[in-house]
Amino acid sequence: MNRIAAIAVHTFKESVRERVLYTLVVFAILMTGAGLILGSISVGINEIALVNLGLSAISIFGLLIAVFIGISLVWKEVERRTLYNVLSKPVARAEFILGKFFGLLLTLAVNTAVMTAGFYLVLWCEKRRMTAADLAPLEAVYFILLELMLVVAVALLFSTISSPALSAVFTLSLYVIGNLLGDLRNFGEQSGSAALRGLLRVVSIVLPDFGSFSDIAPAAHGELVAVREILSHSLYAVLYTTVLLSATILIFERRDLR
Repeated sequence: MNRIAAIAVHTFKESVRERVLYTLVVFAILMTGAGLILGSISVGINEIALVNLGLSAISIFGLLIAVFIGISLVWKEVERRTLYNVLSKPVARAEFILGKFFGLLLTLAVNTAVMTAGFYLVLWCEKRRMTAADLAPLEAVYFILLELMLVVAVALLFSTISSPALSAVFTLSLYVIGNLLGDLRNFGEQSGSAALRGLLRVVSIVLPDFGSFSDIAPAAHGELVAVREILSHSLYAVLYTTVLLSATILIFERRDLR
């Protein structure tokens, strides 16, 4: 655990050196501008638009960080030959993978926490009060973090078997498809073809269902999510991430790094 934690902290520091946290500046400018622009709109519509914009920005910035850092986590270490120095010490390949995963997850958690605080600051400036319904965006942020955890696991998997460019294409493609699984299932049910319906069902089970983590629209209207739904989504994300990390470790263990 100490070795995994050390690699995770190093990965976080490396992400900071690569100016990942500069996205917070962009987010701050975006939210400030949105607050000024939306200030002329009626109060109810203003709040809904602000929540939609803030949560969407948190999701998009997080996705960009997860993909474009995740796809180079392993490839960069191999190309720079720094991986050999790490593995020459008493560090297993599985520990290296887990350290990289938790390091990027820590980066995303810190980034998301700061953006969420900035979002609530702008929201408070607009409303000058907070109600129980304002907890709904926090649930949406939690779902965004679960989604980003899955994205990191996917990006890390592809980074062990392909170049950064192809890894980015594969990860983003899988993310888009994962957001369309609900539509694909409905299409299969309405197609009238048993074979197509069965195929799309299998696809919807095998591929990560990113669309199930979308809670931005209900949060914008102050709708809270049931506890059972939060627990089921958390369990799904953890189990699927565990499977992806296990596959990544298995591939990386068998990879010839010479």
